[in-house]
Amino acid sequence: MIMQDEMVLTSQQEIAHHIYEMKLTGKLVGEITSPGQFVHIRVSDTYDFPLRRPISIASIDEDANEMTILYRAEGNGTKQLARKKEGDVLNVLGPLGNGFPVEETKEGETAILIGGGIGVPPLYELSKQLTAKGVTCIHILGFQSAEVVFYEEQFKALGETYIATVDGSKGTAGFVTTVMEKINQDFSTYYSCGPMPMLKAVQAMYAGKKGFLSFEERMGCGIGACFACVCETTEETDKSYIKVCSDGPVFPAGVVSI
Repeated sequence: MIMQDEMVLTSQQEIAHHIYEMKLTGKLVGEITSPGQFVHIRVSDTYDFPLRRPISIASIDEDANEMTILYRAEGNGTKQLARKKEGDVLNVLGPLGNGFPVEETKEGETAILIGGGIGVPPLYELSKQLTAKGVTCIHILGFQSAEVVFYEEQFKALGETYIATVDGSKGTAGFVTTVMEKINQDFSTYYSCGPMPMLKAVQAMYAGKKGFLSFEERMGCGIGACFACVCETTEETDKSYIKVCSDGPVFPAGVVSI
């Protein structure tokens, strides 16, 4: 159920260059149904920031009613969010969208999780849930450089983890596809989140394999009313267009035209 919650900020820290980890507590956490869903956060009560900011949910702790979000403080809105302090109350709308289908990978099978930049966070909760049910997870995470790499140790604790950086300052020099080419691993399912060019390359390399892609699009309302995040679909689907916020952000590979 989507709800508007006044959530309390319990901690915030910069974990990489301009990358922040924020923990929030509130009733909304109990409504999260799948990894890959997101929340829409009001960053200020002033008219300077009229639109909420969509942020992926990176991890949940149901016992503590706490969720973790990871975001990049790049625009004015997210920079405003980075100024928030412990004890502040944030107006949060969510959980929104349809997340990754954990049930598509069975116990004993292997899944490959591929993330790029700020598309990495939702894969963490996904990996937690997959490994908890006995799935072997392989993580391929791509970043621009070493200074923006985050959650490497957290992913390593869950399974085999590869890092790629565009400038070669950490891990494999190149892109996630560079690592994908080197891995000779049989797997059942792949899950991916990141920028459109990366998703297009991943889908092409794993053509014919069962996969699910989470798309990043600019959003206005986050609930499917404003049509700001509409994408064209392929001929394989019934709809000509879909809304990333409400129909997605996760779709089976081959549904969105990329």
